[in-house]
Amino acid sequence: MRSNLMRLNRAATLLLSLLLASAAATTSASEGVRPAFKAGVFDPPRMAPEFSLHGSDGAELTLARYRGKIVLMSFGYTSCAAVCPITLATLAEARGSLGPAADAVQVIYVTVDPERDDTDRLKDYLEAFDPSFVGATGKPDALAAMRQNYGATARKQVTSDGYVMDHSSSIYLIDRNGKLRALMPYGHDAEDFVHDIKLLLVQ
Repeated sequence: MRSNLMRLNRAATLLLSLLLASAAATTSASEGVRPAFKAGVFDPPRMAPEFSLHGSDGAELTLARYRGKIVLMSFGYTSCAAVCPITLATLAEARGSLGPAADAVQVIYVTVDPERDDTDRLKDYLEAFDPSFVGATGKPDALAAMRQNYGATARKQVTSDGYVMDHSSSIYLIDRNGKLRALMPYGHDAEDFVHDIKLLLVQ
């Protein structure tokens, strides 16, 4: 009888050990798997280059101003015919879908056309999409240096009635600590932005 009890105790102890090991392995696996970003990620994340430009809100525009917020930053210009307004409308839709969390998200729109885009023009243009959006302009050299730091491009193309700006169209996702986390190519819908913003908000 006693030997049977000892065998049962050993079996129970072994079973409990196996259950605990299985639970630990499951927990470890679940902690190691994180939801994937829709955008391409910077791996490892790195600090986003700082800049100092003229903001459409009348203040100096720096990245440090928005530390503690998720920053979505894009390059474009107010005379852009299609890509820029579509991008801004998508970002406005995404921000509007976040509810109260929208206050933790800041969109920065950096012009590639300082000849035409002064702060007043940027402000009027952006207010049509979302009054919280802030535009950035400055001297051509300062803007060119910033684009180089971020790997963005812009090139003037002369047309019969003036010129247009060919420019890169991806959107930079910068986390609360000022780190570059992801780069969303043009063409993604608002849901993809909401998905990635929510990932950054909980980190």
